[in-house]
Amino acid sequence: MFLKDVPLVWLVLLFGLGSTRGSDEDVFRGTDQYDFAIVLSAGGLQCYWHYARYSETFYLNFMVQLVTGVALDRHLSVLINAPSSLIVGRADDASGQITFNVEETGFYQMCFSNFHNRFGSMQIFLNFGVYSDGQEKIEKQKEENMKEINSTLSTIGVSTNRLQTSVFHMWRHFNYERMRRGADFYLLQSNQSYVSSWSAVQSLIIITAGYLQLYYLKRLFNTNPTQTDKPRC
Repeated sequence: MFLKDVPLVWLVLLFGLGSTRGSDEDVFRGTDQYDFAIVLSAGGLQCYWHYARYSETFYLNFMVQLVTGVALDRHLSVLINAPSSLIVGRADDASGQITFNVEETGFYQMCFSNFHNRFGSMQIFLNFGVYSDGQEKIEKQKEENMKEINSTLSTIGVSTNRLQTSVFHMWRHFNYERMRRGADFYLLQSNQSYVSSWSAVQSLIIITAGYLQLYYLKRLFNTNPTQTDKPRC
């Protein structure tokens, strides 16, 4: 009779909370890395959070790809705060890498500020995440290997872990090179637009100057009918 009187929503919430209690590791376990581009307006500020556990390694790669507006400055201000609000990393440059060992478990805040440009926006490419070398697991595997020297499965497991770690770091370097290629592409487009604009302006100035010279030169040889027919020059 009691369950009939309780709304269905409350029953769902009750059983849902009961099933997730004591399973924080599964709830907060997410993707290891992210890479995307953002646009910061003039004087803008954007912050992102990423969950990391103790003994893991946190990394952040950033690069300014494109700057538009007036009084351009490619410097980007980056600040990383720990869950306890302590500053664990900072940078102020057009590109950079921040890496540190996680000392406390929780959400780490990454803030990106464009306060150097009051009249211009910038496009930024980001690549961040966490990874673990698995030193504790490797040590346990070494102990097991000492007990079972001829264990082929243990050797394959260690080799697989090393291979996965190497592939992960190769992917990180690939993302950084992709950021650099993107920045070079936007710089090439900007230089091409700059050269084309100035070439058009200079051509217009040359044509205008030639026309004005010809106009004033013809005026020097104009004669007045009421006076003598001699030219002025």
